[in-house]
Amino acid sequence: MTQAPERGRFRQMSGAIATGLVVTILTLAALEIVLRIADFRELRQGVSERSLSYRYDAELGWTAIPGSASTATNARTVAVRHNSLGLRDEEFAPDGKPTILFLGDSFVWGLDAEPHERFSELLKPRIPSHRILAAGISGYGTDQEYLLLQKLWPQVKPAIVVLVFCTMNDRGDNSTNIRYEGYHKPYFVTAADGSLELKGQPVPLSRLQYINEVWWVRNIWLGRLANAVYLKIRHPKLEVPDPTERLVDSIAEFVSSKGAKFFVGLQATDKELIEHLQARNIPFVNLEGAPFYPGASVGGHWTPEGQKVVADRLFDLLSASKAIPAN
Repeated sequence: MTQAPERGRFRQMSGAIATGLVVTILTLAALEIVLRIADFRELRQGVSERSLSYRYDAELGWTAIPGSASTATNARTVAVRHNSLGLRDEEFAPDGKPTILFLGDSFVWGLDAEPHERFSELLKPRIPSHRILAAGISGYGTDQEYLLLQKLWPQVKPAIVVLVFCTMNDRGDNSTNIRYEGYHKPYFVTAADGSLELKGQPVPLSRLQYINEVWWVRNIWLGRLANAVYLKIRHPKLEVPDPTERLVDSIAEFVSSKGAKFFVGLQATDKELIEHLQARNIPFVNLEGAPFYPGASVGGHWTPEGQKVVADRLFDLLSASKAIPAN
């Protein structure tokens, strides 16, 4: 006699569970539709020069895909091709000539510039005694550039390193673990004894990297929402005291320890850094005044005429220091 009530309760429980599952599925489906229609910026896939041909890197945050080809649109649309080192330059093959390596961010990478327009390309026929390599990665701070230099050194072994410092944003890049469209990056903190301590490695996947590289996050907007919330909780944005001068010193010391020469080009005037370079006797040139594309949203990158001005000033810097043969 007790089996009938038990079967009844079982059917009720099963029905409640089934109803709950249906409601849950319908609710999630409705949320998925709402998120897709709302198209919140935090959940968009996004398109930038860092997402078109760059990929996640556990040491650097992001780096270019070796051998990739694409276009990048900012103030204008330009063609992009990376060599086997992941650099926007011709293939690097040591030929006995000493190498000049230009280290930097999108100003060295050449955002808004066709390959032949960049200052590094303009310098190649003017300095035939040396190979020239543009080691620029868009969005990098001086901290990432320092790590990139160490990574490239065994293959490139440059005789001259020129750091192109982006006065507009490098200090901000160097003072945090997250920049731009939420990209995570390694960073340095200054210890009590003045030394630099590397933090943030392995670098966590960033929001856009999850969307671009993880199937379920790319295709399910609820997954994008859950992932965005997870990243904000698990890997929040940090601010650290600006280590820029110490980073420049570390690059200079590293380059000098390898028997190479070190120079700095300043995208614009930075009084504090200029005084520091002068105190350290580090040769530098101010690139301020080189024509650029106006508008805060495009980043003020150099026009073709600006690239020529930059090439002239860097050539004069290297010539005056006798780092290259006089013409």
